[in-house]
Amino acid sequence: MKIVVCLRQGLDGEINPFDACAYEAALRLDPIDITLVSMGPVTAKDLLLKLTRLGAKKAILLSDKAFAGADTLATAYALSLLIKKLAPDLVFCGRQTLVGDTGQVGPMLAELAGFELITNVMSIDSADTEITCTTREEGAVTRSLPALLTVERINTLRLPGLRSKLGEVEILTASDIGADITRCGLSGSPTRVLRSTENKSGKRKCRFISLSELQNAIDIGLSKVKVALSSPTVSRSNKLKNVFIVGESPRAFAESISDNITVLELVYDADKLSAQIASGDPDAVLWGSDSLSKRLSAQVAAKLSLGLCADCTALEVDGSELVMIRPALSGSVIAAIKSNTRPAMATVRTLQNGLKDIVIAAGFGVRNDLDKVAEFADKLGAELVGTRKLVDNGYMPYSSQVGLTGRTVAPPVYIAIGISGAVHHIVGMERSGTVIAINSDPDAQVFEYSDFGIII
Repeated sequence: MKIVVCLRQGLDGEINPFDACAYEAALRLDPIDITLVSMGPVTAKDLLLKLTRLGAKKAILLSDKAFAGADTLATAYALSLLIKKLAPDLVFCGRQTLVGDTGQVGPMLAELAGFELITNVMSIDSADTEITCTTREEGAVTRSLPALLTVERINTLRLPGLRSKLGEVEILTASDIGADITRCGLSGSPTRVLRSTENKSGKRKCRFISLSELQNAIDIGLSKVKVALSSPTVSRSNKLKNVFIVGESPRAFAESISDNITVLELVYDADKLSAQIASGDPDAVLWGSDSLSKRLSAQVAAKLSLGLCADCTALEVDGSELVMIRPALSGSVIAAIKSNTRPAMATVRTLQNGLKDIVIAAGFGVRNDLDKVAEFADKLGAELVGTRKLVDNGYMPYSSQVGLTGRTVAPPVYIAIGISGAVHHIVGMERSGTVIAINSDPDAQVFEYSDFGIII
């Protein structure tokens, strides 16, 4: 079986964690013929060379000034040209990078290369003339080959053996793969970052209380009005003429930027949705933050050569153009983005429906006491959720994850227990009514985003 593993070098110089899991998943298939593929500066050759010691026969690095500044669509375009030349049976990608956090390249690449697609893979159950995987939200999924898989953080990449040998690394340019340079790099990228700033949203003035005062803090939170997630209000004169939403979940965002909203049914049919969008000629198309919407929006963007901005937390209108506001770099930066293509498309951070008034979030710090935390949640009649690290390490299901790559919640009361306060978690709960943090570390960052703090 011929396999390609697409990977990216992180800001720390190492392999992106999700890509590492994808590589390990590919290595566990037998027999295997693995080629590593990456796009980046020539210096990335050293990482690829090191990774060939684990079992890949060779690595190919796409490196050219023409590729610099590529967004997700321009990246997927260049990779698709190479994938078509290599003609593998399977392509493995990590679910997302930690730089952009979009999860768009895999679905876009599958669409442009003409491969079947399975996203959010938790395990590979069988692989022959077709492949069956267990996924995070859809259960068992079977696709014919060739297929592309996006892999979750489901394993640990092995270390090289003592007798392992280095493979070869080939460097290819845009001309080597027959790329149209007008579709590559910054010039070929339909989305553009207008500005970026440090993410300081969500910070509160914390008042430290004793554990015996917890119930009183909860009562204070429950007495307040629920906070709804919506984008900033804009003046009527600055609204867009026509906005499409796919499903009902993006409606609050749409109403803030337009008085004319058309609803498309959310169906697993990228061809149908692409045709509806193309014929409707809207100014913007908004999608929800559920996994199906994220996958379909990326496929539609690839089909229609449109820019797509992921996980927007706010929208603005500048004249007749949509400005999309989203967190990046694991939530540490807030970026304002415009699309050079029309319609502008974005997935927006929509709230989880059906939550209880009290949400208790467990962090990695209480991984060994989850039974006690669950008992506490039951006593309060609360919903129990978790952080990404807790989920990635198998302590809680993905459906419970809150944060940039999980759910967005805004209950009247949010109680964070054993959570450090990483920004990628904060962006998923910062719109909660009253936030209560319980932690043994008095310097934990989570207290900066809390109304009440309890040190135990």
